[in-house]
Amino acid sequence: MSHVRVYTRSGCHLCEDAIAIVGRLAGPPHTVELVDIDADPTITDEYTIRVPVVEVDGEEVAQYQVNEAVLAGALGA
Repeated sequence: MSHVRVYTRSGCHLCEDAIAIVGRLAGPPHTVELVDIDADPTITDEYTIRVPVVEVDGEEVAQYQVNEAVLAGALGA
């Protein structure tokens, strides 16, 4: 079981695409956490021009666009 974290912000069409891909590939038993970077000023500067960013078990596997094969590999699929 992996933990997938998606750093996102509202109004970001690439973020919406990433969330859809993660939703298709990271169903149970994996957990998915969405992090709105604008809700946490401590991470806004770090991620502001990089979203979406996808991490699997703390390791960054994508930014801007999600490669489904890379994400599947990181999830052990």
